[in-house]
Amino acid sequence: MYPNLLVPLLVTLGLAFAALVLVAVRQPVSRRLAFRQVARRRTEAALVIGGSMLGTAIVIGALVVGDTLNFSVRQEAYRTLGPVDERIVAPPGPTGRAVTERLAVLADDPDVDGVLSARATQASAVSGAADRRTAEPRVLAWQMDFGDASRFGSPGGDSGLGGPNPKPGQVVVNEPLARSLDLGTGDPITLYLFGTPGTYRVERVVPEQGLAGVGLGGRLNRDVFLPPGTLDAAARAAGAEPRSVTFVSNRGGVERGEALTDRVTSDIRHALGPLAGRTAIETPKQTVLRDARAAGDSLGALFLMIGSFSIIAGALLLVNIFVMLGEERKSQMGMVRAVGMKRSRLVGSFTLEGATYASLSALPGVGIGLAVGWGVAVVAAEIFQGWSVGGSSIRIAFAVTPTSILNGLALGLLIAFAAILATSVRISRFNIIAAIRDLPAAPGREPRRRLLVVSTALAVVCTLAAVPAVARSQPDATYLMPALALAFAAPALLRVLPRHTVTTSVAGAVLAWTLLAPVLRPRIFDAPSMSVYVIQGALAAFSAVVLVSDNQKTLLRPARRLLQRPTEGGLAARLAIAYPLAKRFRTGATLVMYTLIVFVLVLLTEISGILRAGVDGVVADATAGYSLRLDYNPQVAGDRLLSGIRSGPSAARISAVTPLLNATGQATDPGHRGPRPLDTAVVGVPDGAITGITFRERLPGLADDAAVWRALAADPRYVVLDAFFGSTGGPAGDYYDPGATLTLRDPRTGRSEQKVIAGVLSNGLVFYPATGASSTTYPVVMSEQGTRELFGAQAQNASALVRTGPGTSPDALATRLQGEQLSASLVATPIESDIRRQFDSSTAFFRLMQGFLALGLGVGITGLGVVMVRAVRERRRTIGILRALGFRARTVQRSFLWESTFVAVEGIVLGSLLGVLTTWLMYSNSAAFEGLEGGFPVEWTSILALAAATFVASLLATIGPARRAAAIRPALAVRVTE
Repeated sequence: MYPNLLVPLLVTLGLAFAALVLVAVRQPVSRRLAFRQVARRRTEAALVIGGSMLGTAIVIGALVVGDTLNFSVRQEAYRTLGPVDERIVAPPGPTGRAVTERLAVLADDPDVDGVLSARATQASAVSGAADRRTAEPRVLAWQMDFGDASRFGSPGGDSGLGGPNPKPGQVVVNEPLARSLDLGTGDPITLYLFGTPGTYRVERVVPEQGLAGVGLGGRLNRDVFLPPGTLDAAARAAGAEPRSVTFVSNRGGVERGEALTDRVTSDIRHALGPLAGRTAIETPKQTVLRDARAAGDSLGALFLMIGSFSIIAGALLLVNIFVMLGEERKSQMGMVRAVGMKRSRLVGSFTLEGATYASLSALPGVGIGLAVGWGVAVVAAEIFQGWSVGGSSIRIAFAVTPTSILNGLALGLLIAFAAILATSVRISRFNIIAAIRDLPAAPGREPRRRLLVVSTALAVVCTLAAVPAVARSQPDATYLMPALALAFAAPALLRVLPRHTVTTSVAGAVLAWTLLAPVLRPRIFDAPSMSVYVIQGALAAFSAVVLVSDNQKTLLRPARRLLQRPTEGGLAARLAIAYPLAKRFRTGATLVMYTLIVFVLVLLTEISGILRAGVDGVVADATAGYSLRLDYNPQVAGDRLLSGIRSGPSAARISAVTPLLNATGQATDPGHRGPRPLDTAVVGVPDGAITGITFRERLPGLADDAAVWRALAADPRYVVLDAFFGSTGGPAGDYYDPGATLTLRDPRTGRSEQKVIAGVLSNGLVFYPATGASSTTYPVVMSEQGTRELFGAQAQNASALVRTGPGTSPDALATRLQGEQLSASLVATPIESDIRRQFDSSTAFFRLMQGFLALGLGVGITGLGVVMVRAVRERRRTIGILRALGFRARTVQRSFLWESTFVAVEGIVLGSLLGVLTTWLMYSNSAAFEGLEGGFPVEWTSILALAAATFVASLLATIGPARRAAAIRPALAVRVTE
């Protein structure tokens, strides 16, 4: 993923390594100090390597997820399309034959290495004996010459279809159709061609590859290949005409031919001449590969956004470790500074040491990242099955590119280097005499003049930048600029106010702004980027932890009587809180790790709960009482199908049938996200037939939902869309409003009209094609009159909505109707079941992200364990003195366990509160939650289970250090520092 970032990241990493090599060469004393510590401090080395390793692993895991989806969709395109780069679909009749003749000249085009003509129609099929029959209403029947098909594409390539033509009375089927009907070689199959049944025998089953997997726009195609002349004969007998389809293969083979698509498409239009306006010229491979890139980038960015919180936690772990190492080596650093070592060389020594740890973590981090990506791919494969339409889900195959590994490796190392350098600069600032004597540093009241001037100037700049950003509701800047202005103003405030007052006021103001920004500027979520969620979460966690850390004594007042008890337990409790209160920075860094990860886990848990609570409302909004969507072959059914359903055997189970007019079109993006036309499924609704489906937004002047439908019927300029029109994944936004315009075009005639959006549907699922169409085909709903005026003969009744009678099961009725109308290739989709299945898959996807984020929780727990391990070493002499004064080992062990409990519980509670509150504010103000009317549930059970698991894991991470502290021998500890 992100090949555009590869060179900048590698160049930056190269410069960083060059700087480190220069320091190592020019500062031999710093080098020897650094490498001596690496060899001597093996426990610390393992801890730092673990922190760096997890950060790299999380970055690589997120990028591998994007690679996997991108590769899976691309391989699906290469497998199912093979050498097919362009597909020209002509209308039945003389026009189709003329199109085929005109395209024959492409065989001499130097950019083309294959032209294949075929005939096709939608059919249905039945297999098995009378008592155990299996039906498949979604079948594509093809008539093509197998000899021409085997030679289609680049010389020596595999077209996917070859061998002799099937003999009369026999057919060739592909694997998806064979699986659907449980067919094998020699089995009988009954095909309904143009509504007339005919029985054939399966000659062979071919893999779904190349020409054996092609279709007319669906992701999964169940194909049957007929003997020469069979389809034409069936069409003549029925007084119909099959479609003429021409496939074109570009020079360059299966994978490289797509690069010539634009040039070959231009040649096709030139060859067709005036017939180009009456023919659909499609570029399936280019479209699928473009969508694959967009989907892979979107999913990878989503996981990288979720992983960002874990990466921040990993960076804080490194910072915490180095701060503790600096505290431990304070006397040593004071001595080397006293004998003349410059501060810059001390920084160089620490940076070299940390860079060594980070470099050693690189390869293990890559390995863990690949394992994480593989695990996500395995789980995602199951989830995508739940999102499939008619079995047309993507087959997820694990894949990784060198670009992603290098990007993840470089980014992980650079993050580690930056954290180590910043920490090294911080810990190198100390008073030499105080360091030698191991005295605590006394913070000065007033900041230095240079810092004061620079920070004040930055505060003014950020304030000036914040005003237009907030006024325009720019997502990232609305959060970041006011927070930075407040932070930079702190040094100036310290000149006039006490440090505690300034810290509390600034942290409280940043936290308040982070929580209230969506309320005051709700449009910041209209066009969200992934980064806005990272900024929001990080600001909330950091500001809340600073606020709590600076007011710990106030928060502990209710427990004062417990702490002051003159018992062994009271003594252990006082010892447990003394160290966290004295070491605010390292305690705060550990708290941030816990708060960040628990915050996001709770947020994802709450979003899953909102989805579950809102599914009933979504079903009601989407269906307006309709239970089934019917899709059928208009060539066979005509107008007879719906009248047959109304008066047929299942009529008593049906209360209403509403026909829908269908056409395929292209539209500009009303959200102006790109210039590329969007594929649309145009749906014409009968006047006054649909008034119960609701809208989240309406054109001003339209008082209610029924008024929108009346306006749609009265004025053909009006259309309605759903909120996902033009969406390619990622967080939902609000890119267009009623009143916005788009240009709708008939690709076959080239005729176009400007349309006005009269309303945005609360849920438009019933208008999406239900037979495996592309995931980037979006419905445009308009009146029947407007649809016929723009699309003419292309507009046909090919679908309908059905209301079931009282006590009728939609699933049972769907099966019954498909059996009754099999000859018309009718597909009946139970709307409620489909919506609930997709919601279940969405909930499973959130669980997958929670599992990915659990790595960050591991970082936080590791951070707590690191603090406790270092605390045992740092307080060795103190523990020895306490034991010598009569403290029992059990009291020491209990104090360490309670200390970790104090930090873990505080982080869990803080993260949980922030997660629930932030989700509620997003639910109340973000467009992403519009249409979910189930209320805001607090998922107490899941949150408590998460808190309990985190708490237990934290205790387990602390048991070892607590036992080691209790086992310290007093006499040895008092006499020896290590």
